[in-house]
Amino acid sequence: MVNLKGDLVFLRALEPEDIIHVYNTENDTSIWEVSHTQTPYSHYVLKQYLEESHKDIFEVKQLRLVICSLNNEVVGFIDLFDFDPQHRRAGIGLVINSSENRGHGYGKDALQVLIKYCFSVLNLHQIYCNITEGNDASIRLFKSCNFEYIGCKKDWNFTSGQFKNEQMFQLINS
Repeated sequence: MVNLKGDLVFLRALEPEDIIHVYNTENDTSIWEVSHTQTPYSHYVLKQYLEESHKDIFEVKQLRLVICSLNNEVVGFIDLFDFDPQHRRAGIGLVINSSENRGHGYGKDALQVLIKYCFSVLNLHQIYCNITEGNDASIRLFKSCNFEYIGCKKDWNFTSGQFKNEQMFQLINS
């Protein structure tokens, strides 16, 4: 059994009762820029998503885990996407739900736990993330966990009436 617990948080699978947290996160327009969301999600659609969330990462090529503080408060989500077992890589996305919970180390602890899971359980060779230029908090977070800057996609995302570059970071399991 893999331990998905860090010093500040633990990661767990989605449960049906998480619908309110998923709903609030997915419909938070302040983070739509990073999630590439353009329209709100209904409770119905998210309920269907939660009903399918038990499927294996090898089947659906993605995994969303709930980030919980040690007192069991939901503080965010951490995702693996574009899971590619042949090339042994996956992308990572992370969100801490409220500004009150940001800056307390929850994101870093969750990322460190997921890195261990990716390399020791999923046997991945590399993980990566894409961060919009100017998202300095996310850039600092991933760099603090030894992700290296590997390039920039120029004018990659169009948001708020302007094009923004997207920076790419990668961590290789050595």
